[in-house]
Amino acid sequence: MGVDNFIPLPSDLQQIWQGIPPMQEQLYPLLSPVRKWLETKARPNDFVLIQGDFGATYLMVDFAIEKNLVPVYATTKRNAVEKTLDDGSIKMEHIFSFCRFRRYGQ
Repeated sequence: MGVDNFIPLPSDLQQIWQGIPPMQEQLYPLLSPVRKWLETKARPNDFVLIQGDFGATYLMVDFAIEKNLVPVYATTKRNAVEKTLDDGSIKMEHIFSFCRFRRYGQ
């Protein structure tokens, strides 16, 4: 993708993104600081990695497209390992491996 610089969210905005309350009815106002930060940091055609809460992701992908940014998400391969324990119970382990970034809408 030719990305040579990755700018992470500042910790205060990362807390907003990671801590979206499940009982929050309206997400758009909550995401205002994230949108403002993105507007100051990103330029048209910059890639923006967006994944997380489904509703927040939808709103931020829509915002990124509106600002001529390129929203992407990471794809993973999942391998499941099933182990039978001594007591007869079964333990499932899922191992996720990063594969690639994919553009939203393609």
